Amino acid sequence: MSERNQYALLLSGGGARAAYQLGVLKAIATFLPRNQGLPFPIVCGNSAGAINATGLACYASCYHLGLRKLEWVWKNFNTRQVYDSGIRDVFKHLTGNFLSSFQSEQNQKNPSSLLNNQPLRQLIRSRLDFHRIDRNILSGHLRAITVNASSYTSHDSISFYQGHADIEPWEREQRRGIPCTLNSEHLVASSAIPMLFPPVKMMGEFLGDGSVHQLSPLSPAIHLGAKKILIIGVEQPEKTSRFTDMNRFPSSIAIAGHLLDTIFADTLKADLERLTRINETIAHMTYRQQQQTNLKTIDTLAINPTVNFNEMAAKHFHRMPSGIKILLRMMGLHDKADTSLLSYLLFEKEFCRELIDLGMQDGLARQEELRSFLSI
Repeated sequence: MSERNQYALLLSGGGARAAYQLGVLKAIATFLPRNQGLPFPIVCGNSAGAINATGLACYASCYHLGLRKLEWVWKNFNTRQVYDSGIRDVFKHLTGNFLSSFQSEQNQKNPSSLLNNQPLRQLIRSRLDFHRIDRNILSGHLRAITVNASSYTSHDSISFYQGHADIEPWEREQRRGIPCTLNSEHLVASSAIPMLFPPVKMMGEFLGDGSVHQLSPLSPAIHLGAKKILIIGVEQPEKTSRFTDMNRFPSSIAIAGHLLDTIFADTLKADLERLTRINETIAHMTYRQQQQTNLKTIDTLAINPTVNFNEMAAKHFHRMPSGIKILLRMMGLHDKADTSLLSYLLFEKEFCRELIDLGMQDGLARQEELRSFLSI
């Protein structure tokens, strides 16, 4: 396998926060030729990051074109394209869930969730041409793409991958790599944030957001042959401790945001620390010892936002559809800047454009690191 085919891109999850990833990717495009193919032939994505990853894979032969396609969607987004968010739609969905709870367990039930993400399924089908993925693999512009989902049935983290025939499926403790031909249902499953969106029934299992059971986020890229992994995350910069006022219990919505931050950021941070220790161990081995182990050095570069997403989202709360505003207030929303949940659910174009601009600034600020890491 050529050295270039060992470069991977990992896009983590995070709902609307994934717009930030596009900004960083645009920054990389500023120092690439216009006709450049995808600079990372291995692409891995979780949740909303899986949708961005698939968009790149569909246009792997022309990186700039793929970015323009993704940018048009993000810059013209509205929340109604992702989930039903009007007052009538929200409470009709919740009422349907409530009434279905009285049905017999023998009856077929619809999946239960706070929100109905059927619009997202329709958007994915209309915007992504999955047939292009195979063509890009055959032409050599793409080695592999993996979309990660979590199984509520087996508790496994499942990596659905489409790539070169020489890639072997894998099975480890609570981790599986399954070859497939990707379609919209894989992406809907990967982005089904727990409780907010319904799970997807596929291959005899109920699947949800790819970050839930993913104890080793770097694993799929490594199994696909990566030796250098660029990670674009959504972990917020260091902030002061939360829930410190002992006279006031945290609201349900604040706890929900805290849990999502944990799901989407903490496991990646822990996996990076584990990889650093492995790299240090290998560095202390003799050449002979290195040949006797399956361990290999993996280089990584992680880029995360430099501005707090919560504060950015709070400024755009007035743009949130009325049905979601009411629902959030019913869940205990008091201080708009005191919860992460807004930044996952707010898909209005003004907020998305601000996230893209932030990603672009952060990417350009680290241009020299990126150029060196990507050997550009």
